[in-house]
Amino acid sequence: MTHTKQPRSCGQCANGESLGFKFSFAFQPIVDLTQRRIVSYEALVRGPEGEPASWVLDQLNDSNRYRFDQTCRVKAVKLASELDLKVNLNINFFPNAVYQPEVCIRTTLEAAKTYNFPTDQIVFEITEGEKVEDHQHLIDIVNEYHRLGFSMAIDDFGAGYSGLNLLTEYQPDIIKLDRQIISDIHQQPPKQAIVEGIVHTCGKLGIELVAEGVEEVEEIRWLRDTGIRLFQGFWFARPAFQELVIIEPNKFDQI
Repeated sequence: MTHTKQPRSCGQCANGESLGFKFSFAFQPIVDLTQRRIVSYEALVRGPEGEPASWVLDQLNDSNRYRFDQTCRVKAVKLASELDLKVNLNINFFPNAVYQPEVCIRTTLEAAKTYNFPTDQIVFEITEGEKVEDHQHLIDIVNEYHRLGFSMAIDDFGAGYSGLNLLTEYQPDIIKLDRQIISDIHQQPPKQAIVEGIVHTCGKLGIELVAEGVEEVEEIRWLRDTGIRLFQGFWFARPAFQELVIIEPNKFDQI
């Protein structure tokens, strides 16, 4: 099967040329409880009229996955710049769509320069839900992106293929705990024991933790008391289509 592996121009990617469908993003904040402020926004893919991510992802196949991955990066950076984003930008990417890290990242670097967005504010999220057959390839991606100044995160940690095995092979900057682990954690001792172990391990490795998918204030309070300070979820804010939602100070007062 033939793939388009050449780095593409920002203009091509920003317009979604050759994909055959259009898409955009919603943005959901990640908050720091200790600083009582938003420290990042995750760009979540949506259809052109706000259709759910599944509407977009159902149109992917082996022939367009690489182009989609490249286009996602450029469109996310462009829209973040247009929205005057001043904090970090989290972008999801497909490890299996990255053929040569040093080549595939060029389009992202070009986009950051074109749209005047600092590369040190870009966080790449690797979803644990995508099975990576070649783990050395994944390690090479992480090392190259780190070398270029990007931060790396593992998304949906605890719900995918590799779990703690990933941490024996490489250490990301951030781990995002999956909603399945977070849900009702204040009432479930087995989940509490697991998260306490992860907090301890990440502390030893110098990895920051994000509790994602928080929907109840009781979950947040328990996780905060266990040592987690970064949160993302509906309790704070739902994703906002093509805009940056603001969190009112009284939200923090309720915790």
